[in-house]
Amino acid sequence: MANHRRIDIMRFVRRADGATLQQISDGLKCNFKTISEHTRRLVQAGLLNKKYQGQRVLHSLSPYGKRFLTFSQTF
Repeated sequence: MANHRRIDIMRFVRRADGATLQQISDGLKCNFKTISEHTRRLVQAGLLNKKYQGQRVLHSLSPYGKRFLTFSQTF
């Protein structure tokens, strides 16, 4: 993965057991639009899932995302 911020997002989502864009943005103290773009790319890559809950969109790790984080911790 080319961007450390995306790994931070994945770790945050794992710790929170799912999170909205606003929660991720607040938790990582990062610009909302930046987080939005990174999560969009993570979803496209199959590392995050999006689940719509009314007005909210909850992001969670995909099975592939979980394996990726486990693998990345070995380095």
